[in-house]
Amino acid sequence: MSQYFKIGKFAASFGLSGNLVLQHSLGKKTTLKGLEVLYLESPKDNFMPYFIENSSIKSETETYIKLEGINTKEAARILTPKEVWLEENDFQKFAQKSAPIALLGFNLINEDLDLGEIIEVIEQPHQVLCTVIYKGNEALIPIHQDNLIKIDKKSKKVFVELPEGLLDIYG
Repeated sequence: MSQYFKIGKFAASFGLSGNLVLQHSLGKKTTLKGLEVLYLESPKDNFMPYFIENSSIKSETETYIKLEGINTKEAARILTPKEVWLEENDFQKFAQKSAPIALLGFNLINEDLDLGEIIEVIEQPHQVLCTVIYKGNEALIPIHQDNLIKIDKKSKKVFVELPEGLLDIYG
């Protein structure tokens, strides 16, 4: 079974012929050249493939995308603001290694306690929030320069020192 990584969302439709604006967290300008397919989740944990006709750079964090079969502004608007996912091998190819989103799939470690796999990365101005499933609950763990100890890319682990009591609210 493939593993999927959320890279952003379709923020808007553009023009009259079904183009979309993909707002992404890949960490660099990209046309997604060579990417043939992206996925939308519908319903939960069921990923529907959408094939890319063409794409171009809009800005550092946005890319224009034209999908096969989406030929009108109305058809494109139905896909906004849906989240966009890539298969793991495509994600590895397009995510900049230094971008916070590259932490997806890493395990978050506090002292000697493995908190779980990072399943979502939310970038904020002064910190990054990582979502893990901790004791059966979705937990948002802040990562910033004061609590980040190290990132071990080889073993796919992020070591943090969390404030006393933070994990207590999650069970």
